Amino acid sequence: MSWQPISWQHRPATRADLPRIVAIYNSTVASRQVTADLEPVSVDSREHWFAEHQGERPLWVVEQGGQIAGWLSFSNFYGRPAYARTAEVSIYLDEAWRGQGLGRYLLEQAIAAAPGLQLDTLLGFIFGHNQPSLALFERFGFARWGQLPRVAVLDGVERDLLILGLRITED
Repeated sequence: MSWQPISWQHRPATRADLPRIVAIYNSTVASRQVTADLEPVSVDSREHWFAEHQGERPLWVVEQGGQIAGWLSFSNFYGRPAYARTAEVSIYLDEAWRGQGLGRYLLEQAIAAAPGLQLDTLLGFIFGHNQPSLALFERFGFARWGQLPRVAVLDGVERDLLILGLRITED
């Protein structure tokens, strides 16, 4: 029997998905690799965030076996009108599905969807010590556009935040 790659499909997240989205997010907190949150967040605390993703900046989920395996969000950058064609992309994966191509699938789909979302530029804000995420974004042509040295303190260790960017359209 030969190995077959998983065929992924994403869909817009629904309110019913929010507890699972939060659970996946919370599963990354302890690693100190992915998020600057130091404690798990509640579903209630993410209601406003979820509502913001029901318009022009979507939130996608991917299911496998009836369970959400991961999610991707597009978020407004800096909240000013002049930046309307730029969005931050965030990807969170259930631990059981990491390393199986789901992150590649989601980032590829985000890049493909960007023009239809009126986006010219995608950004990733990634800790400098998060080598898997840096490698993923760089594999898709994201370049290091900035470094914020030692701006986060995780368990007493100062960490850099890298800004990776990809220009989708070249006008």
